[in-house]
Amino acid sequence: MKVYKVFKGILIENKGTFYLLENKDWDSFINDNNLFTKITQLISELKPLRDPEVYLKKELIAPVGSQEIWASGVTYFNSKLGREEESREKGGSNFYARVYVAERPELFFKALGHKAIGSGGKVRIRKDSDWDVPEPELTLVISSSGKIVGYTIGNDMSSRSIEGENPLYLPQAKTYDGSAAIGPCILVIEGPLPRTTKIRLEISRGSKQVFTGEIGIDQIKRKFEDLVSYLYTENTFPNGSLLMTGTGIVPPSGFTLQKGDEIKIEIDGIGTLVNTVDQ
Repeated sequence: MKVYKVFKGILIENKGTFYLLENKDWDSFINDNNLFTKITQLISELKPLRDPEVYLKKELIAPVGSQEIWASGVTYFNSKLGREEESREKGGSNFYARVYVAERPELFFKALGHKAIGSGGKVRIRKDSDWDVPEPELTLVISSSGKIVGYTIGNDMSSRSIEGENPLYLPQAKTYDGSAAIGPCILVIEGPLPRTTKIRLEISRGSKQVFTGEIGIDQIKRKFEDLVSYLYTENTFPNGSLLMTGTGIVPPSGFTLQKGDEIKIEIDGIGTLVNTVDQ
């Protein structure tokens, strides 16, 4: 099942049929260890919508409320190589090689929920950076008790020139206005996401496709439960949290985003997150 956040409430899709829960509080609804069971029961009592497209086209917003958005780094081998490349000249590449094999993962704060950009919105590149890329990431939706209750798509916009200059500049490279996109929905399923799930990235400039990439989530080095465990150690999240799980699609060093570029991130079973670049 898919859960969308819209202006009028919560839109639920189940096998192509849509249902609307009006005036529902997002935080309390999504922060539920038995979310799949709850939704199944709710839709059995609701009438299907006749015009779901109205909500999907005009009322769709990022599927996050007061939850904090965090992110994981260097969880794919490709990411390790990319981080080493961007920081080699400044002497920081060894940090990324070490964290890739370390027991403790790299976790960092990305954005507050109210700052997240939804599908169809504009993400930004920093004016003080000249090397910028999107990072397509499977994103975990986690309850306040630390249980993974759903999955969505995240775009961890990154300034590689700033991060590459010094690893201590990571917060500036990662956390700024328009740096986090989430959506279009939350996938809620009974079991874990299949390891055969693929992530795809497509970047278009005008009418021309300038970059494409694909990777499977089976290439993620760390277990999702381990990432969540470290995130929830000495941290409390009263309404749950979202955790981006890292990227394995790294554009080449000669590529940088430009204003007006369209970014499409597709993940099997979830859908497509679409954003344009602003500055």
